[in-house]
Amino acid sequence: MARVKEDYRSLTGPQKASIMLLSLGQDQSAKLLSMMEDDEIKEISQIMSGLGTIGSNLVERLFVDFADALSNTGSLIGSFDSTERLLTKSLGKERVAAILEEIRGPAGRTMWDKLSNVHEAVLANYLKNEYPQTVAVVLSKIKADHTSRVLAILPEGFAMEVIMRMLHMEAVQKEVLEGLERTLRTEFMSNLAKTARVDPHEMMAEIFNNLNRETEARFMQALEERNRDSAEKIRNLMFTFEDLVQLDSAGVQLLLRTADKTKLALALKAAPDALKDLFFQNMSGRAAKMLQEDMAALGPVRLKDVEEAQAVLVTAVKELEQSGQITLADASEAGEMVY
Repeated sequence: MARVKEDYRSLTGPQKASIMLLSLGQDQSAKLLSMMEDDEIKEISQIMSGLGTIGSNLVERLFVDFADALSNTGSLIGSFDSTERLLTKSLGKERVAAILEEIRGPAGRTMWDKLSNVHEAVLANYLKNEYPQTVAVVLSKIKADHTSRVLAILPEGFAMEVIMRMLHMEAVQKEVLEGLERTLRTEFMSNLAKTARVDPHEMMAEIFNNLNRETEARFMQALEERNRDSAEKIRNLMFTFEDLVQLDSAGVQLLLRTADKTKLALALKAAPDALKDLFFQNMSGRAAKMLQEDMAALGPVRLKDVEEAQAVLVTAVKELEQSGQITLADASEAGEMVY
């Protein structure tokens, strides 16, 4: 089988991207691939199939350099602002604006696809200031499940006005739809894109969260040796399984209702006693006893399987937090109690 050269400097950009995708695992790689164009996926796939065995030193160097490039302000990092300045020198402003809007707005081919990928709270906050008829047209064009979440957030009286107009809506003229799309693009999507800058440390923390513990520890140690400040920022932004101890009782109970019971037992198998107690205390005595029996019945388990189960719970908690259903108590911000 072919082997990639151990000389890191000889790797091309597509080769580095291919190695990183292989290192992240199937779930995370699938998310990244879903954002690429077909020709990019074909190129990456072709390179992946010919990589052969990748040395661990090369993989480690790739991740450390990637983290360092994102975190080090002295590195050359492309941004939308620098790209916009470069394109403006050779293209007209309107054409540049259209190009950048396509690449930095929410994913989707059409305006309605893009709106379906805007967080429901953000979209509802914008639409609540529009006419009910306009809102009815917008919500009739996006995905039904997203529409339901937006309606649930809108003020109840306003939401009912929108629902009534959606029920009695006639065919919308093409010119009206095109005008509405232009308005959404210039007034909403462009402003949304401007405020959607991703902090490189946050992005790297998300990547580190999805590495297995051994790889994460190795990369973090190497990064600390090269850039201690960036390593500390990333560590503070990371959310680990042990951080579930920050959940309040309501959060634990919600997680217990939604979590897969097999994954929960496996995840808690190697959990600290304080975290186990937190879960047991928020269950009925009978349910806690059943969970303890399930954990004991598992017998010896592979550390890899435990870490995967813990990662599933961490992802579930982060999704619940993003949707506003739970709140994580930050122990570092706990002030003095007054009785």
